[in-house]
Amino acid sequence: MTAPDILVIGSGIGGATLAAALAPSGRRILILERGEPLRDSPEARDPAAIFGRGHFRPAEMWLDAEGREFSPGNYYNPGGNSKFYGAVLMRYRAEDFAPLRHIEGRTPGWPIAYADLERYYSEAEALYNVRGALDHDPTEPPHSAPYPFPPVPDEPPVALLRRKLAEQGLHPGPLPLGVDIVQWLKGGATTWDAFPNTRGGKMDAESCALARALEYPNVTLLTGARVTRLQAEGRRVTAVDYIREGKAGTISAPLVCLAAGAVMSSALLLASADAANPGGLANRSDQVGRNFMNHNLSAVIGISPFRRNDCIYEKTIQLNDWYLTGGPGGEPLGNIQMLGRITGPILAGESGLPLPLARWIADHSVHLMAMSEDLPKPESRVIWRDGRVVLKWERSNWKAHAALVAKIKAALRRGGWPVVLAKAFEKRTPSHQCGTARMGHDPHSSVVDPMLRAHDLDNLYLCDASVLPTSAAVNPSLTIAALALRTGQHLNERSLP
Repeated sequence: MTAPDILVIGSGIGGATLAAALAPSGRRILILERGEPLRDSPEARDPAAIFGRGHFRPAEMWLDAEGREFSPGNYYNPGGNSKFYGAVLMRYRAEDFAPLRHIEGRTPGWPIAYADLERYYSEAEALYNVRGALDHDPTEPPHSAPYPFPPVPDEPPVALLRRKLAEQGLHPGPLPLGVDIVQWLKGGATTWDAFPNTRGGKMDAESCALARALEYPNVTLLTGARVTRLQAEGRRVTAVDYIREGKAGTISAPLVCLAAGAVMSSALLLASADAANPGGLANRSDQVGRNFMNHNLSAVIGISPFRRNDCIYEKTIQLNDWYLTGGPGGEPLGNIQMLGRITGPILAGESGLPLPLARWIADHSVHLMAMSEDLPKPESRVIWRDGRVVLKWERSNWKAHAALVAKIKAALRRGGWPVVLAKAFEKRTPSHQCGTARMGHDPHSSVVDPMLRAHDLDNLYLCDASVLPTSAAVNPSLTIAALALRTGQHLNERSLP
């Protein structure tokens, strides 16, 4: 194997987008991905297989703070977790980059402003073919370019929900989505949320960014290569150890970009401890693994026996009236967006309800998700212990989330859904994991600088959700992609270290 100029570890949103940005440079780029491509199968559109039997969930087990095993649902394949994501590609609001007062604390702010990232948001929306519309949302930040495509159309029950919310003076608007709905539905009449993208139509890291990168002959993807350790001497990563097909290998490159995801990137740095770095690589600040954030999430279901839901995909609107205000002192509460269509088999698999009852509830309800910011706390962290990931997540800002859930429940009741149920997402499911190697100017309180280079190592960059200083209250994928494009431009303009 020819030695690469740049080694990218991981092919999720961060790694794949970075590779797409670097590909035109002509430098030899090698992407190491621990998983294999997802293959199509009947289970790919079978809700009972996905939600009931967990057909696609990896066998990997992590430990919680009490030492109990749990299945995190962290996917390893080209495209990473985005193969299963809800394809929501939203921008952070401009206010999210500054310190914000919340009910239970204050966010620290970012070392960059929204204006520093705006052009890369537009580039990311173009790369991921985002469907959306402006002028619906009072919190929408400035855009230098329109969305590339118009919104995914509302189905009739969703149009009714939108109208009933608007009649209350609220501002429901299109949810920015990376979905070609015509192409998606050719593969089966299901929603895309939590379904693997094996038949096309969903704009994930593999189908968009990785495909773009691999159009260039200087880019190579090596699958089935699980990185186990980074070796370092002084201020340089000198080698990367990996296992492929049961055999150990080592590879070096002048530049190493770690993009394995917020949990696994920090775990890998901690697992790379040596005599000179007993606390792990890039960890002079003791911040690697700390400040884990995961959003406070609840499913909210509005039920009416007099309204039938015959949607196929459903997930097309959002509500941000309480994003920047709504708390008792005007504090932010969060985002409301639709879940993908919950069907009887999905509800039965998730709740354990008998299938006939689950079908009736699913077919007479609308399905939303409340999302509130999880504030960074050093005690909330990823730990590497005896070769295993330990995830210690301490929720924060729950009062704001409870207030947000109460507001949308009241709005649904006023809109004609008299029975409203809410259920918090499990604490041990890191679906929006971020924050474990946050960016900042100060090497004593952050892991990477604003261009995502590790403070302690001159040739190591981190390019995934680990670098986010705050979680905001929106899905992180587009922000990860925008940061990757910004870092890619930075690297294209400089010589290799």
